[in-house]
Amino acid sequence: MTKTYDLVGIGNAVVDVISQSDDAFLDNMGIEKGIMQLIERDRAELLYGAMQNRVQTPGGSVANTIAGAGALGLDTAFIGRVNDDGLGRFYASAMTEHGIDFVNDPVADGVVPTSRSMIFVSPDGERSMNTYLGISTSLSSDDVPRAVSGNAKLMFLEGYLFDHDAGKTAFREAARATRAAGGKAGIAISDPFCVDRHRADFLSLIQHDLDFVIGNEAEIQSLFETDHLDDALMLTAGICGLVVCTRSGDGVSVMEGTNRTDVAVDKITPVDATGAGDQFAAGFLYGMSTGRDMETCARLGNACAREVISHIGPRPEADMQALIKAEGLV
Repeated sequence: MTKTYDLVGIGNAVVDVISQSDDAFLDNMGIEKGIMQLIERDRAELLYGAMQNRVQTPGGSVANTIAGAGALGLDTAFIGRVNDDGLGRFYASAMTEHGIDFVNDPVADGVVPTSRSMIFVSPDGERSMNTYLGISTSLSSDDVPRAVSGNAKLMFLEGYLFDHDAGKTAFREAARATRAAGGKAGIAISDPFCVDRHRADFLSLIQHDLDFVIGNEAEIQSLFETDHLDDALMLTAGICGLVVCTRSGDGVSVMEGTNRTDVAVDKITPVDATGAGDQFAAGFLYGMSTGRDMETCARLGNACAREVISHIGPRPEADMQALIKAEGLV
């Protein structure tokens, strides 16, 4: 019997390696604070060796979202590509242990290792990410079983994978399979620079194959190359039925057609901002999956983001079902 999933994600399967460090360490290692940098394999090995008190966890933006949604009670699966090496086997088993169906077996490829991201967390909670993409970049349609994409109520795609032609094709096919079966498909924009490199393809995917878009202010504005958020929201809503924009401490704006909903957030100082956007998406998608209105979806997203920035690591540590119940969101 084919299994139906509440939420399926496709994204980079990245092992996050997290360490706390001060600004002097970042300067000494040539790490630019507060951004995500793509690095090569030799640089990855250098930084890994320099990390103190490492915490290792399965990561990747959409994979974190899938884990968060699972913690809220959704039936989830994740599609990603890992090597049959130590990190790849760790990743696959860790996802399964967290109740997520990891669709792909590790690939016996002795050349390209499993992806990993070295994340250095500063005392102010800012994160500096140094990511070696490894085997993730070769994800293709062959890695996306129709039995999974065609049985997803919600399909969530990771914008980072849109940098590669095979990933673009896999996304289109997965989204179409989900929608053909009556589900909805959407994307996490992930990075404005990724949009800059593939704007026409991004807009085409959003207009023709997707039902919703989630991104932060810079990412939403990048779609139509405008510095005015209101304009960006209206333009994006003109080609996609649902647009969700996180604005850090300024709250969340949701466009559903021509209807706009703004939801405030309680500002707190983060212990570690890693995963804030990912867990916001988890809460929002949980709300969508369970039929909530847009304001409640945004409030669920905010609650999940607030929990994850209260501790080190990109995935929830609290009992999330109890947390949203305590906040009156169930």
